[in-house]
Amino acid sequence: MDLEIYDETKNGVPEEHVKLVKDVLEYAGKYIKLKENTEMSVTFVNNDRIQEINRKYRGVDRATDVISFAIEDSAEDDEFPIVMDDELEEEIPENIGDIFVSVDKVGEQAEYLEHSYERELGFLVVHGFLHLNGYDHMEPEDEKVMFKLQRDILDAYGLKR
Repeated sequence: MDLEIYDETKNGVPEEHVKLVKDVLEYAGKYIKLKENTEMSVTFVNNDRIQEINRKYRGVDRATDVISFAIEDSAEDDEFPIVMDDELEEEIPENIGDIFVSVDKVGEQAEYLEHSYERELGFLVVHGFLHLNGYDHMEPEDEKVMFKLQRDILDAYGLKR
């Protein structure tokens, strides 16, 4: 997976947290059998910035822990679809979207839930990653599926509660 990481925080994100995010997302990608030539990004922000993003794009004027922006690029929606052979299509990376994570919320929630910062960070990026891959939790059945998969990935990776 081609993963871009951006840091828009005031104090900078420690290298071990950047590495954790890269490693856990690579693991999650393999766990769900994601195509290797998949692209995505993770941007670390503070509460003020995630609140601004929430307000602008979601109409919600508050800070949240993670926001996922999936890229829904369906050839069926194209008025003039691009036709290419299977081999060429396999070579072109698929960008699945972007995740924004509030490092402030990671700390707040880790303290509140009484587990490590690393566990909360891993949980949030896997949660956002699953959203980028079409998983949701708006309906009870979907929630069961997504949350079980999330737990299975984190446990198998070694980030247990």
